[in-house]
Amino acid sequence: VREYLNINNKDLKPEESLQLVGLNPTKYLPRLVNEELSGGERKRIELSSILSMKPKFAVLDEPDSGIDINSIHYIKKALLKLLEMGSTVLIISHNEFIADFSDKVSLLCGGQIIKEGKNKEVIDYFKNHCMSCEHVGVVDKGEL
Repeated sequence: VREYLNINNKDLKPEESLQLVGLNPTKYLPRLVNEELSGGERKRIELSSILSMKPKFAVLDEPDSGIDINSIHYIKKALLKLLEMGSTVLIISHNEFIADFSDKVSLLCGGQIIKEGKNKEVIDYFKNHCMSCEHVGVVDKGEL
């Protein structure tokens, strides 16, 4: 894991980046990335790696997937750290907790943007208009 976190590292110590995502550096740094890690551990190590790179722009596809409920706050903490470092972050997610600190939120349905705006506005729209939508829970067979 240490070697993985040092790839393109921009002066963020691997110990610090692991702590930001709630992983114990003493336990994880000596391990191999391909060792038996849970999906959540792997996802958090990936996010730790992104933090180490200090990117100007990051696209994160469901950074909270595979994360247990007790560790979700570490994901949010890491995302906030990216913003603090000056990164622009594009997040694709199904969880509204991610929208808590977003500048702009877009709601998509059937591949089309149906609502854009501030997080509360879009979340309220979803709750009031989309929860009973015929598309909720339906998979487009053309996407398979």
